[in-house]
Amino acid sequence: MVERKKKILFIVEAMGGGVFTYVSDLANELVNTYDMFVAYGVRSQTPADFKKYFDERVHLIRVPNFKRSISPIKDIIAYFEIRDIARRIEPDIIHLHSSKAGALGRFAFNGKKVPVFYTPHGYSFLMENHSVIKRFIYRAIEIVCGKRNCTTIACSNGEYQETLKLSKHADYVNNGINILEFEKIINDIETNSKNDDELVVFTLGRISYQKNPAMFNEIAQKMPQVKFVWVGDGELRNQLTSPNITITGWLDRRTALTVANAAHIFVLTSLWEGLPISLLEAMYMKKLCIVSDVIGNRDVIRSGYNGYVCNIVDEYVQGINNYASKGTEQLISNAYQDILDDYNIDVMTKKYKKIYQSSI
Repeated sequence: MVERKKKILFIVEAMGGGVFTYVSDLANELVNTYDMFVAYGVRSQTPADFKKYFDERVHLIRVPNFKRSISPIKDIIAYFEIRDIARRIEPDIIHLHSSKAGALGRFAFNGKKVPVFYTPHGYSFLMENHSVIKRFIYRAIEIVCGKRNCTTIACSNGEYQETLKLSKHADYVNNGINILEFEKIINDIETNSKNDDELVVFTLGRISYQKNPAMFNEIAQKMPQVKFVWVGDGELRNQLTSPNITITGWLDRRTALTVANAAHIFVLTSLWEGLPISLLEAMYMKKLCIVSDVIGNRDVIRSGYNGYVCNIVDEYVQGINNYASKGTEQLISNAYQDILDDYNIDVMTKKYKKIYQSSI
């Protein structure tokens, strides 16, 4: 008699950006061992064709009232929606992804009969675009929820250290990229050969307060001889005024990677992060990575070893100039090796399987 596969239910409100890549990659790997279900919400940055990114064996269930912002009525309805989904599926493990799913899910499920896990993907109370009062409320919610019978699995060591301030039930598994799948895309795309006569610096993501487009613009203004590219779009695109900046708008994954692969340097000026998938992908594509000194970024990039960690505009400028002087080959090589050793889907999946199995 064949033993039935254990069922894992992912509940994710933030179905966009790096969280989407993380959830789809992890679900696709785990489906070989577990019966996988993903209850999700739709955001503006959710790919229109998101279903094709999932293995056909992964069951996708929409939560209609999952919304990013706080909405008491819709949040209450979403609370009952995820409870009903779990009742119908009868999962052996529930894993909550993102702050909204984490808050609702930790009250919807007591974690006594079914183990419950939660991954923040960047705590809301660390987001500097929120007021002091809102951040205080978000932290208070995390503290209260942290007392529930649930284990928080951070996606970086920095996020893990923040978690320990909120709950003793904590662990961490570094984000990782699917190297085999990523390599197929890179090998398949038609990319222009890098033109060494024109240095190209790029970043990728929503043009929002979090990504600090004002600083990106200031760096570009100080280096008029360098071409800067922002792959993405957003509400603060009017802050990118330097004439040497190109904004691509939102692109499908293949096209975005084509642009990225033709560039030389990846810059991330974020005010906060979890552990950005875009950074890991840039490291694997052998781009010099120059990032802000925040949780997630500094967990991966060790300044002077596999990239540069910066606090001010002039440090970014110096890092870019270092590349131009051909002094960064070893940093790029070290970053690439770190992906092969630590930040890939195989390592990540093995750690999750171990955590899940020990909980059942």
